[in-house]
Amino acid sequence: MNYLWPQLVELPYFRALLRAVEARFYEEIELPAPILDLGCGDGHFAQHAFAHPLDVGVDPWWGPLLEAQEREAYHGLTQADGARLPFPDGYFASAVSNSVLEHIPHLDDVLAETARVLRPGAPFVFCVPNHNFLPTLSVGRALDRLGLRPLGDAYRGFFNRISRHHHCDSPEVWRARLERAGFVVDEWWNYFSPAALRALEWGHYFGLPSWVSKLLFGRWILAPTRWNLAPTYWLVEKHYHEPPRREDGAYTFYRTHRRKVLSGT
Repeated sequence: MNYLWPQLVELPYFRALLRAVEARFYEEIELPAPILDLGCGDGHFAQHAFAHPLDVGVDPWWGPLLEAQEREAYHGLTQADGARLPFPDGYFASAVSNSVLEHIPHLDDVLAETARVLRPGAPFVFCVPNHNFLPTLSVGRALDRLGLRPLGDAYRGFFNRISRHHHCDSPEVWRARLERAGFVVDEWWNYFSPAALRALEWGHYFGLPSWVSKLLFGRWILAPTRWNLAPTYWLVEKHYHEPPRREDGAYTFYRTHRRKVLSGT
């Protein structure tokens, strides 16, 4: 299945590309119900990545939840902080969190709470930017090559802020963090090449008209037609079809499961 076009007609191209690449990973993953989507946002990803509605979507922001409700991507929606989930112990049989955890300052509390509401052995699948993300940004690298490393560091800090990232960590850091919370890492892989990241990086600037459109009209793409989006599709399709597992990838996909016995239980 091609996930790129359905994303491209509704999202700025850089977000569409990343989400399309990530959607492919879920095709081979079995997620037993009930399923929790931690940080579901507006439900756009779940609507296009999964064949059936997920059981529960949770997000701290009310506005995106209203959009998620219209998309009918979930059987139920709950407004809650990830560190205070209104569900009993072991309520869910699996959980996903797609490009969400990097934005959470109180991450350890959220991971511990996620473990609490999952059954022993339940899979928890998520993806996040990794330690390659900031060093690979093209503007920062160009400034470094010109001998302007302080400016390069300033740019990386700026881009991290506009991306609202609190965590761009290596798999080793994530493994230790997950183990503290009560998870076991089964598998992980890096994805999204430096070339794909350049498309994402510059898309933040070229995508400003989409941001204005969303602000004024409630839609990222005003003309979601093939004649309008065909050139964009042609430019990003090569990145969508890249080999998905890359050592130099700027993002990491994790397959984990909740440990059989949590500490203190």
